Amino acid sequence: MRINYTLLFTIGSLLFFTSSGQAQSEGLTSSPYSLYGIGVFNQNTIGVSSGLGHTGIGYKSAREINNLNPANFALIPQNSFLYDVGVSGQYNKYQNNANEESKKTGNFSNIALAFRLMNNLGIGVSMSPYTDVGYSLIGVRKAIENTENEEFESVLRGIGGLNDIKINLGYGITKKIRVGISASILFGGIEKTEAFAVETSSFLLDKKTNYSGVRFGGGLQYDITKNITAGATLLLPTDVKGKLKRNITKSINGSNVIIEDDITSTVEDFKLPLEIGFGIGAQLNKNFLITADYKRSSWDDTDQTESIARFSNQDIYGLGVQYIKDPLGFKYIDRIRLRAGVNHDSGYLSINDTKVDGTAFTLGIGLPLSGKSHSLLNISYSYGSKGQMNDVLIKETFHSFKINLSLEDFWFKKRVVF
Repeated sequence: MRINYTLLFTIGSLLFFTSSGQAQSEGLTSSPYSLYGIGVFNQNTIGVSSGLGHTGIGYKSAREINNLNPANFALIPQNSFLYDVGVSGQYNKYQNNANEESKKTGNFSNIALAFRLMNNLGIGVSMSPYTDVGYSLIGVRKAIENTENEEFESVLRGIGGLNDIKINLGYGITKKIRVGISASILFGGIEKTEAFAVETSSFLLDKKTNYSGVRFGGGLQYDITKNITAGATLLLPTDVKGKLKRNITKSINGSNVIIEDDITSTVEDFKLPLEIGFGIGAQLNKNFLITADYKRSSWDDTDQTESIARFSNQDIYGLGVQYIKDPLGFKYIDRIRLRAGVNHDSGYLSINDTKVDGTAFTLGIGLPLSGKSHSLLNISYSYGSKGQMNDVLIKETFHSFKINLSLEDFWFKKRVVF
């Protein structure tokens, strides 16, 4: 029986878009570092790249969606239609010098499709969470105005994040050189609340900020040899604009007083920096693939600060390896893909002059869904940590799981009847 991948993808898409309106409101992260800026940034990798240390700028792949370099979309074969739907879950543990806490989160991670428009020209469209906010801080001490050494404790909560709808175009200039361009539509909302009580009085501040922006980028891939490909990417700096709606309520001796009700104003633009990336992919033989990436984000140029945090230059290094015994083997076990990788992120936040860096190790497996297509069930696991137990800093360790249906279907092909 032939699997109807179009039907599977359509059902997955409907489920995704039905839940996407609730996705950010339910929280895709629980990191206290999502307090700053527009939340924590995701390394948005699809399918195979999640198990390869989030690498793929130089990965040459005609049968899988590689959203890390738009130039790779030029390789999509004629009549092939590629899909990818992913879900992810994460278990986090947070530690400081006094306390320890654990939380679980999970939701859809991406939806993507790609196909060839014409000779040497391919297109891909994807949607994924770009940033996530999901913190809850209790017992934050603040000074009372016009008093000496008097403080109150407040509760800070935030939830939401931004989504990224990205369009990639890849064109093959020659058999060895491919170029690509990308355009991202960034949008979403972040809700923050602050509440505290002093004796018989209480205070509640509710802020909802809706953000929107557009970001452009490009990519290049060059086949050094038949089995070695180098790649480069560029994301241009841009401003994400926000509109704030604020409500303030006070309670004095049990009586509620509305101070502000749906007051709307603009907020300062959040600046996204110039980002460059370089990568290489080497197919050593039919068994081993090695990928390596480097990315740099020039946050210093944005000159952004927030409370005790400063946004500073970020460097990300990644390395991945894949093993497959025989891609065309008759035995199912011979066609299974095994992956491993490591990723180090120097961090983009500097809190009290200490960088919030992190390292993650990844494992992955690609399970073929049939013997006649390149469709895979990609499963990846990641273990890592970021931050440290130092003054106000928190050490975060995590276990992350991701499942992607990476499907290939064929359009406009005549069936051969014997």
